[in-house]
Amino acid sequence: MAGRTTSPSGSGRKTTIRDVAQRAGVSPSAVTLAVHGKPGVSTTTKERILQAARDLGWSPNQAAQSLKGQALHSVGLAIARPARMLGLEPFYMEFISGIEGVLTQHSCSLLLRLVEPDEEIEVHRDWWQSNRASGSILVDLRVDDPRVAALSAIGLPAVAVGHPSLAGPFTAVWTDDAAAVVEAVRYLAALGHRTVARVSGPADLGHSMIRTKAFTDTAQELGLQARTEVADFSADQGSRACRTLLLAAERPTAIIFDNDLMAVTALGVAAEFGLSVPHDLSLLAWDDSQLCQLTRPTLSAMQHDVFSFGADVTETLFDVMLGREATSHATQVPRLVPRASTAPPSRT
Repeated sequence: MAGRTTSPSGSGRKTTIRDVAQRAGVSPSAVTLAVHGKPGVSTTTKERILQAARDLGWSPNQAAQSLKGQALHSVGLAIARPARMLGLEPFYMEFISGIEGVLTQHSCSLLLRLVEPDEEIEVHRDWWQSNRASGSILVDLRVDDPRVAALSAIGLPAVAVGHPSLAGPFTAVWTDDAAAVVEAVRYLAALGHRTVARVSGPADLGHSMIRTKAFTDTAQELGLQARTEVADFSADQGSRACRTLLLAAERPTAIIFDNDLMAVTALGVAAEFGLSVPHDLSLLAWDDSQLCQLTRPTLSAMQHDVFSFGADVTETLFDVMLGREATSHATQVPRLVPRASTAPPSRT
């Protein structure tokens, strides 16, 4: 059968990266580094690993190659979000719709699971090793994300939704968060804002860290006072973070939010403080959605096509699963859509 070789035990089961690691006397993570040409192993160790892989007839694409000619029946997506919050967050609804649009063309199904962060590795491992999923989409990457080493070690065909610096050996598809943040801060500065703030998602998320750095660096470059408050994308924490910023001695005249839901709740918080949007406070949302267009005033936003993003990720995953050339790439940079929630700051 294609993709199966005799394991060291002679059982005829599919050889895994762990078999290669055992034969070479190294860890599975060292095998990953060696076969993908990453730094971290010596030349001698790398050659020993590659020889072990050749001896066992194993390659990092073996899992994908073994799927050639077979039915690709399902794709896995695990999201570490509470069920109630997921239903309120437009980004994932659009993203999943984009995934489903591609899966329908391939007569595949989506395995969707809401998990705690420490459960996700086992969920993907079970889907892959029990043949329930032909591949997976990894979202919300963190710096030194434990999923990367653990899941690449079992040969899981996957696409990582995030910057390549976070994705390890996995093919990555990402949005240019830094460029979008730079545009947003420069826009607010051009309007005349000198004290700006941002409400971010969880600080350990890779894209949160990228956005925070771009926000801080750009504000410093432009001579702005800047502050970031951390939240979790929910309406409740978004409201709390907004109140904290508005109670500060140096109250910002403009706030950027890392998703649309938190920006919408900020309209209510501004009203609590007797502030007029945008006369007293400008608000700018990430991930433009109908929410931004239905509020009064309508919300300025960083807009990108989330449906197409989900479709792009899924098409790339099919390339990975079928052993075709799959290249890490950025999708479109989110573009600024000015609406009624941003204006020059009041001079009074």
